[in-house]
Amino acid sequence: MRRPRWKPLIAGLSISLLLLSGCNPARSGDQQKFELRFAHVTSVGTPKGLAADFFAEQVEKKSGGRIEVEVFPNSELYGDKDEMQAIQSNAVQVLAPASAKFTTIAPSLQVLDLPFIFDDPDEIPEVASPDTEIGKAIYANPDLEENGLKVLGLWDSGMKQIHSNNKTLKPEDMRGKKYRIQPSDVLRTQFETWGGIPTPLAFAEVYSGLQQGLIDGGENTYSNIQSQNMHTVQKYVTELDHGYIGYILTVNKRWYDELPDDLQTAVDEAADEASEFNRKEAQKVNEESKQTIEESGGTEIVIPSKEERQAFKDMVVPSEYEKYRDVIGPEVVDELLERNEKRG
Repeated sequence: MRRPRWKPLIAGLSISLLLLSGCNPARSGDQQKFELRFAHVTSVGTPKGLAADFFAEQVEKKSGGRIEVEVFPNSELYGDKDEMQAIQSNAVQVLAPASAKFTTIAPSLQVLDLPFIFDDPDEIPEVASPDTEIGKAIYANPDLEENGLKVLGLWDSGMKQIHSNNKTLKPEDMRGKKYRIQPSDVLRTQFETWGGIPTPLAFAEVYSGLQQGLIDGGENTYSNIQSQNMHTVQKYVTELDHGYIGYILTVNKRWYDELPDDLQTAVDEAADEASEFNRKEAQKVNEESKQTIEESGGTEIVIPSKEERQAFKDMVVPSEYEKYRDVIGPEVVDELLERNEKRG
């Protein structure tokens, strides 16, 4: 796997030339070769970054080198603002954006943005398996197919925590403060219900936004908070586990459909193995990042009591679920509500 360290402008120009020249697929002797570019916005050591590199290695191995993969981490090639356009135009072939990034083209994927759908990462494989209503909304999403995309898997970033400069143990603590969110209506109304001011901002801009006081805090996983040094400009991280960040591993469908059958199989198998690898790594990396934040000494990790966490949940469940019933799908919402009742 090659990992170029081009500057974004040079990379963009190079990719434009590649597309214009039609060099994907390319021929090497009598054997057809294909190029796969995978761009993402997180750093290499995050669950997404580790899984992206693992996926790339497996694709090259399983394809016998007939698919050559380049991974571009940390918004080096495309960022939050342009990565969806890039994959739809085939400027990149694979992305793993958070579900919130699909709001405009596949609104039902906001199901993963709903609050408190998981209490623990171990629940994710069962609740979001391809044969559940939630899983069907992800893996068999007609809006994605209509936009030329195919889902290869669901990757975990982990459970979300609140980072801020004030201790957050009750919804009232959020009142009037600006919190960075991903661009999702579901996330926007959650924070409004709690009294916060939701502020969409690109992931790469969060640290500077916190440093400059443009925002007061945000929500993210421990690994993303620590890898982007957000904790160095925040006094508190509240371990609320109120939501989940899931990455939808997505491939440009036109590129995928043009692969020979055996190479499609290689990509599918690599995606399955990378998803399994990611799930194990995500929990490990988040624990390590939490420990790093604790040991830094400048940020206090606050653990709400069961009753304090429940107060946040009661404000948004089931009201947020019902609010998006028509967008997400009644079958999905009913399944979530039924499961919530069983959990108690």
